[in-house]
Amino acid sequence: MKNENEIIDQIPRDILFQVLDNPYESMIIVNKEGRILFISKSYEDFISVSPEEAIGKHLTEVIPKGQLHTVVESGRAKIGATFTVEGQPRVIARIPLKMNGEVIGAYGKLMFWHTDKLGELYKKIKSLQGEIKLFKDTLNQIYKSNYGFENIIGNSPLIQHAKEIALQAALTDSPVLITGESGTGKEMYAHSIHRASKRRDNPFVSVNCSSIPKELVESELFGYEPGTFTGALKNGKIGKFELAETGTIFLDEIGDMPLNMQVKLMRVLQEKEIEKLGGKPKRIDFRLIAATNRNLEEMMEKKTFRHDLYYRLNVVNICLPPLRIMKEDLPVLVNHFIKEIRQVMPKDVRSISQESMGVLIGHSWPGNIRELRNLIEGAMIRCKDTQIEIDHLPPGLGNPSWVRLADTASGITLRGQMEKAEKAIIKETLKIAGQNRSKASKILGIHRTGLYQKMKKYGM
Repeated sequence: MKNENEIIDQIPRDILFQVLDNPYESMIIVNKEGRILFISKSYEDFISVSPEEAIGKHLTEVIPKGQLHTVVESGRAKIGATFTVEGQPRVIARIPLKMNGEVIGAYGKLMFWHTDKLGELYKKIKSLQGEIKLFKDTLNQIYKSNYGFENIIGNSPLIQHAKEIALQAALTDSPVLITGESGTGKEMYAHSIHRASKRRDNPFVSVNCSSIPKELVESELFGYEPGTFTGALKNGKIGKFELAETGTIFLDEIGDMPLNMQVKLMRVLQEKEIEKLGGKPKRIDFRLIAATNRNLEEMMEKKTFRHDLYYRLNVVNICLPPLRIMKEDLPVLVNHFIKEIRQVMPKDVRSISQESMGVLIGHSWPGNIRELRNLIEGAMIRCKDTQIEIDHLPPGLGNPSWVRLADTASGITLRGQMEKAEKAIIKETLKIAGQNRSKASKILGIHRTGLYQKMKKYGM
């Protein structure tokens, strides 16, 4: 490694002098006594002596209002200061020169011949700021939340409890883990939390971890610098975390993230710092929401999901109930979907028959709310009138093993079928809770007294 003297010695003296004496950056150098060691020729129009005669004189003898010598005394730089030459304001930088920690002089460099030039630079900066704002606005339109809590339909205690926790989470920046079966609306909750948070005007970036090939997860999440690997984009790539700067990143299907990436994600959450492939660490501001339909506790036992990452993610946990244990919400959901789909479909379907609703109540809904919406859309396509009938529903919906509804032709009313469903839900919840009534009432979102009354009503 060559030292500084060797590098300087290789630069021809006339080139160094051109750097010092260029007409665009007028320069003055003084020693620690404030005497001039060098002054650009471009100053000769503004001083009473020639540049050659100025050498060795104290700065104030040549430029009476000069302040460069004060930088020698203070040892602190003054950037962007102004002074007047022949009645015209100039913008300069005054910088101390040090050796072995001691101030040995200072130099002053003219940054702008006139404040008009500073005004031009300001205009350019404002223009660039406008372009950046336009870029951010466009980015926010692409990466924005599409749903709010008003889009989450349901009056059951389980849904109301989940919404309450989500609303509380929206007031904080803490990580959120949303769990539940496929089709229960995990992404809708993530969107809603972002929209209700202080980050609502910033990006919402959604990433499906299960859809990214394992070898590309790191570059997708954190990006890469130009030329990092063969086939890399010429200008590099911005990762999803960086796109989510000041906003929210939603990692869906977090249970499918490879173990090696779980380690790196843990570090990002701890340090709030990302590192592009081929790049340096960079601090970013983001809020993380994760979701999964997998049992992370079982995965931890099998060592396929890290304990430390789980505890870091699981600060706020929102468990979304499956549709089969909140069938009291089926009528309101069905009516909502009919109304919603009618807005985009040339159909005048406005209701569903009591018999059809009974069949829906008897279904086990393995695909949850997503399955219900798709089923209603298909029924509306087949329907030629204003009401969905049984023959518009998919054949062979069948009844789940734990809900045996009587044949709709037997004359059982919708209320009667709803009561059968409620009894089955209570029975199933008690089973899940190990027959612990306090735990079951908490899961159902009702008071223990209310649970006892319902059990008594149904002879349980």
